[in-house]
Amino acid sequence: MIRVSTKFDRPEPSVVKQLSAFSSATVHEAQGRLGALDSAIKPVDHTMSLCGPAFTVQCARRDNLMLQTAIAYARPGDVVVVSVGNYEEAGSFGDVLANACQSEGLAGLITDTGVRDTEDLRALGFPVFSRSVSIKGTVKETVGPMCEPVTVGGMLVRPGDIMRADADGVVVVRREDAAEAAARSQERVDAEARYIAAYRAGRTVVEMCDLTPVLAAKGLVIEE
Repeated sequence: MIRVSTKFDRPEPSVVKQLSAFSSATVHEAQGRLGALDSAIKPVDHTMSLCGPAFTVQCARRDNLMLQTAIAYARPGDVVVVSVGNYEEAGSFGDVLANACQSEGLAGLITDTGVRDTEDLRALGFPVFSRSVSIKGTVKETVGPMCEPVTVGGMLVRPGDIMRADADGVVVVRREDAAEAAARSQERVDAEARYIAAYRAGRTVVEMCDLTPVLAAKGLVIEE
């Protein structure tokens, strides 16, 4: 007998909402360039975006038994995060399961294996981020861990950590660091707004980024 608990601490919804206002790249930079999943994990449509606590699950290759189980037990707002070991040659998730997720009120799915039925997924609009697209089917044979730490896209993801994903990629934020990450993300957005305003006012990148001493120290001479 294998016992699996689905109990874990989730972040405050207000913090999740705050982080959802920032891009994955902004959050990644704001938390010290940490938390980015492999760049191969991308949305099936560039308009897809998600932010929510991770409901983690480990699946065997070409086997989606535990994925289907996770969908049944995840709560509204959760992001199902599936670890399969970066296996691309399987379509473990498609339009039927996406409809199940949407009906459950889930926020999205992130997986390091493949998905299929991508045209239907785009039409449905349920956010799906995967390592690949594959038409190869799966079986339902192997039980495994759920709501335990997993490695996805080279990053450790724990149940309750916040996943932020958009057209550029996926970043994970530790639940206990989420409030600080949101605050630093806002600081970064404010700083970038000041840079943009300065550039539009005629100031140069070299001037704003104080690159003159850097270039000189590296021996670069620019003749105009």
